Amino acid sequence: MSSMEEDRPPVRKVVVRRPPRQRGVPGRLPGARQRRGERALAGLRRTFARPDEAVKTWGASLAPWRLAALGMVLVVVLAFAWVSLFHVGPPSVEDLRREAGVDEWRTLPIAVKDDQPGIAYRNPDDGSWSGFDVDIAYMIAEDLGFRRDDVRFYGIESEDRARMEATDLQGNPVPVKMVIASYSITKEREDMPNVMFSSSYLHTEQSVITLHGHKKVASLEEFKGKKVCSLSASTSAATASSLGARLVRRNRVSECFQALDKGDVDAVSTDAAILGGFKSKFRDRYDHWDLGDDKTEAWGVSVGDNEALRDLVNLTLYRSYADPKDARWETAYKNNILPETENNRGVPLARPQQPVTPRPPVRELPWEDTLS
Repeated sequence: MSSMEEDRPPVRKVVVRRPPRQRGVPGRLPGARQRRGERALAGLRRTFARPDEAVKTWGASLAPWRLAALGMVLVVVLAFAWVSLFHVGPPSVEDLRREAGVDEWRTLPIAVKDDQPGIAYRNPDDGSWSGFDVDIAYMIAEDLGFRRDDVRFYGIESEDRARMEATDLQGNPVPVKMVIASYSITKEREDMPNVMFSSSYLHTEQSVITLHGHKKVASLEEFKGKKVCSLSASTSAATASSLGARLVRRNRVSECFQALDKGDVDAVSTDAAILGGFKSKFRDRYDHWDLGDDKTEAWGVSVGDNEALRDLVNLTLYRSYADPKDARWETAYKNNILPETENNRGVPLARPQQPVTPRPPVRELPWEDTLS
């Protein structure tokens, strides 16, 4: 060992020990966990003190809305799957369309009267169709998915309505899908094999028309022993006959008026809604008389034996009746029957409200069990 090393003072190693970390001891600095907790509590206090901030923060994020939308989609998909697999509840609109065969039809042939002004009339000059029944036919066709140009109207006589067979302009027989031809609903007709009625779309009653200048008429009984013309296979004909009138039957109401003009009959009697059009068109030629008959003539749409089509027609009538925004029935009445009422000097032609139409058993939404 050298002399220098002997003179160097000895080195001492000093070890400094830190005190243990204090966890939330009063009077000392808080630990990290405590600081985090205090920050969280402070955030909650601010949130509850200012609830609008929470709403704004939630609304500003799209994530909750995406989750809600995804949930709705899943509900709809599951509902459709459940209905498709287990056929829960009444048939859907798609089921009825498939069963009725509607989607396979290129056109929609409908039988109507062609000689009843205000109800169903074909203008011989230009071939156009007009009247209340025509507008009702367009309303039903629209809901079935047919444009107006796709609707084919054919004239039909009263005795052919049960056969669902009209005629074209050449006189050839034409099968039709619906008959909307001032066709009153009766038990006898419903019992026929090829007649199936929808709910009623118009309520009227029987009346009588004479030549102008005839003495006041209060009842059909006044025509006992006299000739009264009415339509073949009509309910009005049976009523006139039962009261002792000498009944003259014709297939077209226009033929009855031709007979009246010639003096071959004393009166024409049928539904007031039909007679009102002739009185309105020839105001100075005829007198229209209210018989005060309480019997209601309820007109319906006949669909033959197509039950699914009947339910689709009833769905249209129900929508028109129940939906305050659907004014198609009211418009048809206003454009056709209301003007005639004013020209018939107070004789009631038809009730100005659409008849009550019950909700048909048709499922419009997948999760519906019934439409009651």
